[in-house]
Amino acid sequence: MEKLFKLKENGTNVRTEIVAGITTFLAMAYILAVNPSILSAAGMDSQAIFAATAVSAAFATLIMAFFANYPVVLASGMGLNAYFAFTVVPNLAKDGITDPWKVALTAILCEGVIFIILSIFKFRETLVNKVPQNLKLGISAGIGLFIVIVGFKGAGIVTTDAFFNGSEVESSTLVKMGDIGSPQVVLALLGILIIAALWHFKVKGAILIGILLTWIFGIIAELSGWYVVDAAHGVYSVIPSFDNYAVFKPVEQMATKTAFQFDFGFVGSHFLDFAVIVFAFLFVDLFDTVGTLIGVAQEGKLLNEKGELPRVGRALMADALGTVGGACLGTSTVTSYVESTTGVAEGGKTGLTALTSAVLFLLALPLYPIFLAIPSFATTPALVFVGLLMLKNVTKMNFDADIADTVGGFFATSQTALCSALSHGSSSRSSPAKSRRFTPLCGFRSDCSRSGSSL
Repeated sequence: MEKLFKLKENGTNVRTEIVAGITTFLAMAYILAVNPSILSAAGMDSQAIFAATAVSAAFATLIMAFFANYPVVLASGMGLNAYFAFTVVPNLAKDGITDPWKVALTAILCEGVIFIILSIFKFRETLVNKVPQNLKLGISAGIGLFIVIVGFKGAGIVTTDAFFNGSEVESSTLVKMGDIGSPQVVLALLGILIIAALWHFKVKGAILIGILLTWIFGIIAELSGWYVVDAAHGVYSVIPSFDNYAVFKPVEQMATKTAFQFDFGFVGSHFLDFAVIVFAFLFVDLFDTVGTLIGVAQEGKLLNEKGELPRVGRALMADALGTVGGACLGTSTVTSYVESTTGVAEGGKTGLTALTSAVLFLLALPLYPIFLAIPSFATTPALVFVGLLMLKNVTKMNFDADIADTVGGFFATSQTALCSALSHGSSSRSSPAKSRRFTPLCGFRSDCSRSGSSL
């Protein structure tokens, strides 16, 4: 392990890295439940998508672990999967395209190939390392606020302030306080206090312990009758279910129904339309990846004295290869996850953290009923506490610097948080593009009480 990951050089050890990897996995395991739910709306097999999501995440993360040696975990990105399922596929279907999801997968494949080329010529690497210091700090602080909002939303601590007045939707504010007496809110707040107390006493694995204890309290709440399951209103059981369980069925479905299902015929006959689809995936993913890497590196103190990220080219190549691998298996764009900061907060500094998460993604294949049972209110405390830790970066910003640099950092912080999109904050000096709404907990589902816990 020392030879592979240079643990002593990075001031860490095997135990710390493994705990960090487990923490990161638990913070982003929601994707194994959410991605099949979203992409199945495009006509794809949900079990096949589950397997493709897990295997592609493991594949890309292993490349990150061994090739780049960073504690960054990758998986199918939220927001882009919704664009895939609810924009690209329906529009193609209207034009009479058979199995339009195959065209979307082809676009993802092309996006990945283009990213590989850009990475080889160091275009993306230059972009990451030339970002001004205030902008880097602003992105990191903005991601912190963004994670807090995501966590609050997942537990129902905050909710949309909207109501119907006749046929119109009205709202006095953008968000409002949720039901403070609901089990989800109470348990999430309890989990935050648990993590804060453990952190104060310097207990190793504080964030992971907080997630697990909050989940256990949720199970107790359900068994006692306080937490009432109501699937019709999006409140699901937090107790694992093994009904109709089959160990290898998702992998078999992936191999036969989604793997290498491309439609290159559409490219030749509708080249311009196809190019637009590819560009939309390409542009948004570019800045989301840059924003995530900068945020994770800032939190883990991985930047060098020049404020640059060493081996960033390798990290970006892992991201690009993951996207290609994901398309071949049958899932949407694979990208670096901001939830990697939960593992970094636990002390993860090397690829061993990523390796641990990758192994857990593979273990999730036969044990998926257990992992899918972790509710979002149990991962909310981890996201909120990490957001708190990342927000401190705003104190390091130089507000007396050049006004353009200061404004750039300010917009990076405010737009990343308020627009729920890393691409808005990290591309604050670039021309606007359609936002990837990165709301990992429950942005595209109504079951905000269920597993679905950025980054």
